[in-house]
Amino acid sequence: MAAQVVTLPPSMRWQDGRFWLLDQRRLPGEVVYEEQASAAAVAQAIANMTVRGAPAIGIAAAYGMALATGAGEDRERAAATLIAARPTAVNLAWAVKRMLAAADAVAEAQAIHREDAQMCQAIGASGVQLIREGCTVLTHCNAGALAVSALGTATAPLYLAHAAGTGFSVFVNETRPALQGARLTAWELTQAGMDVTLICDSAAAHLMAQGEIDMALVGADRVTANGDAVNKIGTRGVAIACRYHDVPFYVAFPASTFDPETAHGNDVVIEERDSAEVTGSIPTVPGIRVRNPAFDVVPAELVTGWITDRGLMTCPGELAAALQPGAARCM
Repeated sequence: MAAQVVTLPPSMRWQDGRFWLLDQRRLPGEVVYEEQASAAAVAQAIANMTVRGAPAIGIAAAYGMALATGAGEDRERAAATLIAARPTAVNLAWAVKRMLAAADAVAEAQAIHREDAQMCQAIGASGVQLIREGCTVLTHCNAGALAVSALGTATAPLYLAHAAGTGFSVFVNETRPALQGARLTAWELTQAGMDVTLICDSAAAHLMAQGEIDMALVGADRVTANGDAVNKIGTRGVAIACRYHDVPFYVAFPASTFDPETAHGNDVVIEERDSAEVTGSIPTVPGIRVRNPAFDVVPAELVTGWITDRGLMTCPGELAAALQPGAARCM
């Protein structure tokens, strides 16, 4: 069954050689699009999280390369600028390298965008059977249509189950410090008519202990060769709590997020962001030292299953075999 997210504005638009990004920092209060005139502008929008979510920044970077090509810019320099915008998500470099090899930049960027929507549908089909009548699902961060395209990754099984009439509920972690769960996931799923409850990140383990959470379903910014998942900070804590409370923990992502060249999650450079993201919205001690890592690593042994556009995998070896370049896609 195909499901459509008809109530949400798309995260980006390309028309007649012009490119706009939805400013996700201003959601849900304002829906504002900003035109991006160059690859450098797109890189800045990626860095400041105007656009965010691993697949979405890959698509945005592809259009940034198309802008650079159309303007006659140095493509290698544009590529380097885009790749440097955020170091952790593998989709960014994947999309830029694909664009460098393309003969027709616009057609290739549009193909990446189109294929992403197809992958979201396939991820949903791989995971929809996990969403059972009466179950309660925990999410962390935003891996929905705003972070990807179409149905999102971790939300794709939810959209398909909801479209099929399955009755379930969702606990949404607020996801400090940028509140992607509170601002984006909660808004997105509520707009779709799902049963959504917002919780503080620190409440998740308590609700698991009370038997109120049946499974956790998250996205990923990178999955390494051994199955480790790199995702928004706080995801590791969710996975540890799930293991302790015997709650299944699933990671949903497209093949473009799989990184076979990196052996383990501990080998991934974890982005550290500005301290103002932590201190800007709360009273705190002036001048206090802050650490603000944007991501953490979930070891493969804490993952119950990997939900991909090429099927549901339950062991790292199966995952690596299915997601190697050239492996057949499950559609």
